[in-house]
Parts: sequence; structure tokens; C-alpha cells
Amino acid sequence: MLLLLLFAVAFVSQTAARYTANWTSLDARPLPSWYDEAKLGIFIHWGVFSVPGFDSEWFWWHWQGQQPPDQKCVNYMSKNYPPGFSYPEFAPQFHAQFFNPGEWADIFKASGAKYVVLTAKHHEGFTNWESPNSWNWNSVDTGPHRDLVGDLGEAVRNRSLHYGLYNSLYEWFHPLYLTDKKNGFKTQTFVMHKLLPELYNMVVRYRPEVIWSDGDWEAPDTYWNSTQFLAWLYNDSPVKDTVVTNDRWGAGCACKHGGYYNCEDKYTPGQLPKHKWEKCTSVDTFSWGYRRNMKMSELMNLAAIIEDLVRTVALGGNYLLNVGPTPDGMIPPVFEERLRGVGAWLEINGEAIYASNPWRVQTENTTVPIWYTSKGTTVYAIVTAKPSTPTVQLLEPKTSASTKVTLLGNSKPLPWSPVYPKAGLIVLLPELPYTPGQAWTLKLDGIQ
Repeated sequence: MLLLLLFAVAFVSQTAARYTANWTSLDARPLPSWYDEAKLGIFIHWGVFSVPGFDSEWFWWHWQGQQPPDQKCVNYMSKNYPPGFSYPEFAPQFHAQFFNPGEWADIFKASGAKYVVLTAKHHEGFTNWESPNSWNWNSVDTGPHRDLVGDLGEAVRNRSLHYGLYNSLYEWFHPLYLTDKKNGFKTQTFVMHKLLPELYNMVVRYRPEVIWSDGDWEAPDTYWNSTQFLAWLYNDSPVKDTVVTNDRWGAGCACKHGGYYNCEDKYTPGQLPKHKWEKCTSVDTFSWGYRRNMKMSELMNLAAIIEDLVRTVALGGNYLLNVGPTPDGMIPPVFEERLRGVGAWLEINGEAIYASNPWRVQTENTTVPIWYTSKGTTVYAIVTAKPSTPTVQLLEPKTSASTKVTLLGNSKPLPWSPVYPKAGLIVLLPELPYTPGQAWTLKLDGIQ
């Protein structure tokens, strides 16, 4: 009888853990805890678009897709390439001859990031692995002649980082997709013969722990068969217990359905959202892919990146910071400098970031901008501008006789005095050390 009862409980538990192919069921899946604890990831846009290295990763569309075409892209091609040159002719020039996945992974590890997301396939349809559904338009058959997805994944995981893959659902010029589009998405030839077989193969082969979906907006999720794919992903795939997904699974899904929410590129909410979210942004403010003509003034500086990271985490989000490698496989030194600078700041202040939670108040701005995070009974006040005086005022914390304040990186308690009885405090700061990003963290114990 006991054995039958145990079997019944096990069966019910197993059944209850399965998800059905509808948003009500899929949206109820708890987000694997590693993702919220990680806080920082690195995004990598790399593909054939890196070869022209002009305009952005949307170069092909701006040149030959949109009507009228972007004249600066037309002029770029007419001045630098022979008449009749086609976009696929860029692929053999995508050499990646200097690509060293170990060196990339070392940079990402040094940045303090806990996960890495590589473009497996962008809207141009070129896959950075030997997709059996992308014959001769992939990184093994042409260009680098190597498995970029697999090589980077091995290096990243060897450094104990989580590995994710970006995948575009649609492809600008794929004939099967264009046929479905012409049919008002009443047919699914592209989905059944290209997209889904490729997605299943990618997941089984590389076991990504993040699937960063994109290119969804032209058609509803029913066209993409998104709920059926996600039900398989959560129930039966090799990464069913650890994988996380975003919210780009069909027109109208953003900020509404999926695992965590992106909502839109560079999304920054004005207040604490009720759902786990991620801000994706790029060091190059004009592009996600590599641009040969980028200027220093067009890049986020380290202080701006740190402030953006802090704000995002204080509001409960993850921060996915993008870099665009060159076609020969190098991460431009100016990007590497930014990433290592973030890591140097996190070496000192990471306690206030990793595995933290939003506090009851996320921000205040009295004498300087303050962002709050918390962990257990400890609250962190992150100061994102250097105070003009040797004191900083915090109005929100409720103090007690046991209140203790320290500066991360210095264990010596700091003197403080109350602003009001049992509320607010003025902290006497030491001489603030130089820190990458010009932000400092006060650790507050014994407050409410």
C-alpha cells in the first residue's frame, strides 16, 4: 500500500511539473534561480554583418531590403565594392582567423559576468555552427570553417560561466519565409522545414542555458509554434531544468509572455517591475555588431556602464552588455577595456550586486544619487557620483542602536549620526579610493 502511495505521489509530482503548450501554463514556470543570482551577462553580436562593418548588423536589410534603401549603405557599397557584388560574397571574408575562444572567455570571466550569450543566427540567416538546415550558409561550410558556437561554448563553460544562444526566428530573405509572409502567415513552410528543425538541433547539440529569441514581431506566436517549442524545452529537452528564455516569441508577446522580459532593446523601467526582466544594451550606442568607423564619443564610458548596471540591478533586472567582435575574431581593445573595468569594480562591490534583491526603496537622491540593493538583513547603498562633501545623507533607512555602516573594500566602521529619531543617517566618509566607474557602496547592517 505504501509503495502504491509513493508511486502515486511521484506520478502526480512528475505530471504536475509538466507544462502544456499554452501561455498560462508556460508563464507559470519558475525561473531557474541561477539567472536572477547572476545579474550580469555578456552579449555578442558576430556574423557576416561584421565583414562590411558599416551602419549596423542590419546592414543587408538597410542596403537591399527596406524601400527605399538607406542611401549611405548604397553609397558605401558603390564606393568600395564592384558592381553586382552580393551580400553572400561577404561570407568568405568572415575569416575569424584570430578567434581564440579561450582568450574571449578569459575577458568575459574578468568582466565579472556570470553568463555569455552568442548570436547563433541573426536575421541574415547565417548560422555560426554547422546547421543541417542552413547548407553552405554557415560558419563551417564557408568563412571561418569552424564551429564558432561549439568552440566558444566549451571555453565559456570551462570557466564556470553559463552559456546562452541568441536565435532569430525570422530571416529577411529566406524564400520559404517570404512565401509564408506573402500568404499572410497562413502557411508554415519556413517554420516546419527550417526554423523548428534548426532550433531543436541547436538545443540538443549545444544545450544552451539561455535562449535569447528575436525576430518575432512580423507574425503571431501561433505561426512560430512558440508554445509547442517551449513546452518541449521545459518538459523534455536536455536543459529543461536550467534553461531560461526571454519574451520574444511572437507579435504582442514582449513584456507579456515568456521567461524573463526584455520588453524592448535597452528597456529601462521607471519603477520596480513585478516580473523578472533584463536590460540588453551595447557598449557601442549606435550598433550591436562591429563598426569599422565607430568613434570614442559613440561608446558608453565605464562610469555610464556601472551606473546603468547598478540602476538595473536595484530595479530587479539583469544587465546584458553587448560587444561586437571584428570579422577576424578580435574583441576590440576599447571593448575589452570596458569589460575589464566592470570586473574590477565588481571585485570590490560585487557583494551588493550578485544574488541581491531589490530593497523596499530602490533609489533616492538627496546630496548624491543613491541606489539600494539588499541581501538578507543587509542593505547596500550604492553611491553613483562622488559626493562634493565628506558626508553622504541617506533618508530612507530606519536606524537602531546596532546600526553599523562600512564601505565595501574597507572593513573599518564609519561614523554616522541620525537625521531624525530612528530614521535617516548622515555618514562620515573616509577619503574615497579611486574605483573604476566612480561608484562606491555603503554596507548597512542593523537597519530597516
